[in-house]
Amino acid sequence: MDLLDAIKNRRSIHVFKDEKVPEELLTKIFSSATYAPTHYMTESWNVKIFENGGKTFLIDKLMNSFERLGSLKTESKEKTLKMRKSMSQFLHNIPHHALIYMPKQEDPVRYEEEYASVSAFIQNAQLVAWKFGVGMLWTITPYMHDPEFYREIGLNSETEKIVAVLQIGYPKKIPKKRERTPIEEKLTFVREK
Repeated sequence: MDLLDAIKNRRSIHVFKDEKVPEELLTKIFSSATYAPTHYMTESWNVKIFENGGKTFLIDKLMNSFERLGSLKTESKEKTLKMRKSMSQFLHNIPHHALIYMPKQEDPVRYEEEYASVSAFIQNAQLVAWKFGVGMLWTITPYMHDPEFYREIGLNSETEKIVAVLQIGYPKKIPKKRERTPIEEKLTFVREK
């Protein structure tokens, strides 16, 4: 698969097979992703992959955060417990969860540079994974702004920033291609003023 094919054909995967991706392949994917542009060669990305019992640990902390933030509240405790169980089961069906985080920068320009670099790292990981038949879903959710969630998983919300959680596995179903807006509608050439 060439680069252009990977860029055009990669899909965000929502349903995964019940099969783990080998550790060696996950390592290869994230190792290849490190060739993203990185300002001053800071390589600000950090990755924690949760699987097996680690996945159970992460999902429990996610559910705690959802409850704290009001995302799981319903009109009855019974419905809340049922919703928690259903969401937990859905997340357990995903073979791997990779939490991508970076050190925070006080300087807003440096912060944006580092955030952009980590985002490029994530996109590289998705493209490399696709080459090997591995799907990912790049998620950004409210728990990424919950200081207690950070504490529970061993991070510090004052000094670290979660950029994404990638859901990873072999695709069970690949969504159909959705056409993009023609770039001519969004592209402007400024040749002289």
